[in-house]
Amino acid sequence: MIKRVVDFFGDGKYATERRRLFYLVLVLIVIADFLVPREHAEYPWDRLPGWSAVYGFLSCVLLIFVSKFLGHRAGLMRREDYYYD
Repeated sequence: MIKRVVDFFGDGKYATERRRLFYLVLVLIVIADFLVPREHAEYPWDRLPGWSAVYGFLSCVLLIFVSKFLGHRAGLMRREDYYYD
């Protein structure tokens, strides 16, 4: 049983099935988000279905871009052989 699960997630020949499973789970989560009651939301945007997911995704993307900018453009990142010179 465990070997089949490892083969499913590790083998390239199951890529189509993994992608379909991912999309199915994603659709189920979006549908479930519409079923959550939101009458005690503190802010108006908290009542929007999917707001937390969108906010979290955009925050992660912004964090990645800011960190790449700081590393590459602001000079915080060093060469790979920096300590071996």
